[in-house]
Parts: sequence; structure tokens; C-alpha cells
Amino acid sequence: WGNRNWMPYVADAVQQLHADGHRRVLALATSAYSSYSSCRQYREDLADALEATGVGEQLQIDKVAQFFDHPGFVTPFVDGIRSGLEKLREHGIEKPDEIEVLFSTHSIPVADAERSGPRDRDFGPGGAYAAQHTAVAEQIMRTLGSESPWQLVYQSRSGPPSVPWLEPDVNDAIAALPAQGRRGVLIVPLGFVSDHMEVMWDLDTEAIETATELGLVAVRTATPGTSPTYVAGLVDLIEERLNGTPASQRPRVTSLGPWFDVCRPGCCENARLGFRPALAGLTP
Repeated sequence: WGNRNWMPYVADAVQQLHADGHRRVLALATSAYSSYSSCRQYREDLADALEATGVGEQLQIDKVAQFFDHPGFVTPFVDGIRSGLEKLREHGIEKPDEIEVLFSTHSIPVADAERSGPRDRDFGPGGAYAAQHTAVAEQIMRTLGSESPWQLVYQSRSGPPSVPWLEPDVNDAIAALPAQGRRGVLIVPLGFVSDHMEVMWDLDTEAIETATELGLVAVRTATPGTSPTYVAGLVDLIEERLNGTPASQRPRVTSLGPWFDVCRPGCCENARLGFRPALAGLTP
């Protein structure tokens, strides 16, 4: 849900869970990376729903950890890029330095990005949000053995122009490619799990149009969607939490994971709203 307009529905669902006799619930948000909007807000909404329904003393809701570097999430992107590179080769674009790989994700306010992740660790510019995307992109390119240049770009910016958001925008990045000798661009929706409207409009429409106007051959790779590998990965995440699988036995493809089952205090604080209580965020 991730939107205050959905709160009545969340509260109704929580009330129904309690009425059906459930006392421990595991929530799975299909959002892979750490930030306020992609993690903490979900936990705050659940906490608000428990408070609104008055069942917080009887019902416990936990949330599955962020899964940005789980093989089930990453592998479909590897397969998609491999297929995308083949499509570019069909257009006669084969040299690695003629192809730019753009890993695209949702832009967020810089202040929120810098607060993403635990407060006791320095993730560099963009906080854990940017660091997680970068680590996954690096691993994907390593797995493919690709020598093509790549970069992390952003889309779907909103809000007033006076508020800094993560950049570069995907269209701005594309606009700079012809001067760098690129003939093709591979657009990878690394921050998304399905082909929803933001992916289809921002990438399939606007970004592809930008590339076409500049004479670039553009290919957009698939999101994990209903990939059996991705779905199996979600099952793994649930089983890991239910079974209390040790971190050393949880498959992950970057050194940043596996992420925390219980988010650290203050993790992914909203820069505008300040600290608010959230489930699984105060005590182990």
C-alpha cells in the first residue's frame, strides 16, 4: 500500500486477521531496497493500523527483510540484460563501448536517501539506497562479464523543484550518450519488481522516445514480474524468517546482505516527518 489513502484498508485487513484468530503475522512487501518509502513507511502503516484497531497487544506483525541482493531477485535482471545485449547485436551493435547500460530506479529526495540504512554505518552519497543499487549493478555486470560502461540513473521524480532529488534523470543520461560514442542503450529497471505504470511510461515511453530522437537503438529489459526464479526467491525469504535461518546460510550476491530482519532504530527516517514509531524498528 505505502500510501496514507490506503490506511482504512490496512486497518480492515488487520482487524480481520485478528478476528480470524491470527496472533503472529509475517508481512511481505515487494520492495527490494532500503528507504523510507520502500520500507519504513510500510512498517509505520502497520503500526498505525494496530493502534487504530486496538489489537496491538494481541497481534504481532513482522516484516520480511529487504531483498535487493537475493539471487531470486537479481538473476532475472542478469537474464534480461543478456537477452537485451543479444537484441542490440541483432541491430549490428556489438562493441562493448558502443553500448551503455542504464540501471534505472525510482528517484527519492536526497535527504531521505542519506537517511536510508542504519545510522551507525556510512554508505556514502545516497545512503544505503544508492549503495544497494550500485552493489547489485556491479555484481550483475561482473556475472555477465560485460565490459560495457554502465551507470545508475533515476526516474519518476516528483515534488517541488526546490527539493533536491537523486540524479541523473534517465532522460538526461540518455541525452549525453551520443557525444560519448554510444550507439545503443540498454535500460534496466533495477529498482522495480513489475511492469507497472511508472516503468511503462517513464521507460517504455519517455526514455525510449528520448533515445530514438537521438538516433540510439534502445532496449528495455524485463522486470522480475512473475519469473519463477523471483517467486521462488520470495518463498525463500519467508522460509528464512520463519525458520530463523542464520545470516551465513542465507544466499546473497553482494557484501551488503543479507539485510536485517529487524531494522535498526532510526533506520530510514523520514526527513520531513521525523522519527515515528514503526514495527520491528525499536527492539530486536
